[in-house]
This record gives sequence, C-alpha cells and structure tokens, in this order.
Amino acid sequence: MHIQLYPCLWFDGQAQAAAAYYCSIFKEARIITENPIVVSFELQGQRFMALNGGPKYRPSPANSYVIECQTQAEIDHYWEKLGEGGRYDNCGWLDDKFGFSWQIVPAVLHELMADPIRAPRVIEAFMKMSKFDIQTLLDA
Repeated sequence: MHIQLYPCLWFDGQAQAAAAYYCSIFKEARIITENPIVVSFELQGQRFMALNGGPKYRPSPANSYVIECQTQAEIDHYWEKLGEGGRYDNCGWLDDKFGFSWQIVPAVLHELMADPIRAPRVIEAFMKMSKFDIQTLLDA
C-alpha cells in the first residue's frame, strides 16, 4: 500500500496565485491539478496542496519550509525571490508575501554544527546573520 504525504497550505482566495508564484521560483516545479478550491503543485519533487479555505486560519512560523542550498548563489536566489514582498528575519528565516515561513540554509551547516570545536563559533557567526553567508560560516 502506497501512502502519499504532503503539506496543505491554507489561503483566503490566493491558492492559485501562490502556487503559480512558488512554481516561478523553483527550477523543478509544476502545477499538477487546479480548481477554484484546491491547487496541487510540486516543488523539487515535493508535492503541496494549496487550499482556498477562507479567512479562518493564518500561517505561523510554527510550521516552516526548509530549503537546503549547496551554494551561495542558491541561498541568494531563494532569499531574494521568496522574501520579496514578505519579511526577512534572522538566521536564514523569512516570511513570504503570503505569510508562510521559510528557512534558507546552507547544506554545509549540518557538517559544521556536528564538529564540537567549530559549532560554537559557527553559532556565534550565524546568530549575527539575517541571510546565511556560507564563506563566513566556513571561516568561523
């Protein structure tokens, strides 16, 4: 038995616009199905559902989406595109223009944090950052 598991993003009439917006940012992205209530779409192989559920619920940083980037160019791209019209925060976090939270992080961060000698310096460095800078983390 195959079970499909994917997040559902709640919107107040903006599901189609949001799905199109997200698909314009990611290289591997597509709209799967669309109707006035629900849009199914895929970003980098991950399926999402956008639901026009009305004004009852709002997005919260308690649920965020992590984009693990290999290069500084990737970090810069997602940071600029997803943050446009939204709000930038510290340590690689941002809220997009629809209110959803994203974490734009370098893939190398896991390796740096696993080193007990480097980890405190890396933490000190990234606590001062808004957008992650890979070279600064490597130099820490």
